[in-house]
Amino acid sequence: MNEVRVRSWAELNEELFRDSWNEPLGRYRSPFAFRGTTSVAHRLETSLFRLGGGDHRRVEIPLLRSFRKYAFRGGPHIDSIWYWLSLAQHHGLPTRVLDWSWSPYVALHFATFDLERHADDGAIWCVDFGEAHRLLPPRLRRKLGQEDATAFTVEMLQDVAPSLRELERLSRQEFVVFFEPPSLDERIVNQFALFSVLSNPERAFDEWLAGRPALYRRLVIPSGLKPEVRDKLDQANITERVLFPGLDGLSAWLRRHYSPAPAKRRGRRARGR
Repeated sequence: MNEVRVRSWAELNEELFRDSWNEPLGRYRSPFAFRGTTSVAHRLETSLFRLGGGDHRRVEIPLLRSFRKYAFRGGPHIDSIWYWLSLAQHHGLPTRVLDWSWSPYVALHFATFDLERHADDGAIWCVDFGEAHRLLPPRLRRKLGQEDATAFTVEMLQDVAPSLRELERLSRQEFVVFFEPPSLDERIVNQFALFSVLSNPERAFDEWLAGRPALYRRLVIPSGLKPEVRDKLDQANITERVLFPGLDGLSAWLRRHYSPAPAKRRGRRARGR
């Protein structure tokens, strides 16, 4: 029920935009957050979870404290744990945050950008964050209602839970919060970024979802379809050059663009422009 193996570019697009019609608004506004993985074997584990060591809460505190101490000159102008958490996640610090996007095509990029993984089936996780937010503790649900919002901002979270421990104390039941990070740079903006945080850092997000099948579906992109998807994303300008503005992103895009074609077209090289 929760896994769909697509067979074509057309079917992939149909599935990515399925259930996006919002009747009250009279607009196509999808309630899903999207995350792409280069392999179906990849789980929804945060960088803090993958760090290992067992007690993630214990290591999370000194990690963030040290980051705030040493990153002071480049830190946010507002002393909010949610600003600092967004900045830390954005720059690769292990955190309980997981990256998502409002854009299904950005998620597709991250499922297909690595040519060395084109032999593996990829996946797009689609999570209905609106339905997930119906499971939030009352104080968080009220805040969304007061702001007439579908996802949180860091300011909204700061008002309700000024610390991660206070977030956890809002309910004995585990819950997930989706929030938009501040526009720290063009990368955040161009990737149409959305973050999620589980109240329990000891649990992987896919474990939490497993008990709530109505909240998600996973689209499997067969390895044989990846080259076509990748080429069509490039033509639509969904590339490293756009998603990672600057010379690093430009170099990554050109390296991939001029790499040998996938296995079934081996021997032919991508054409220059």
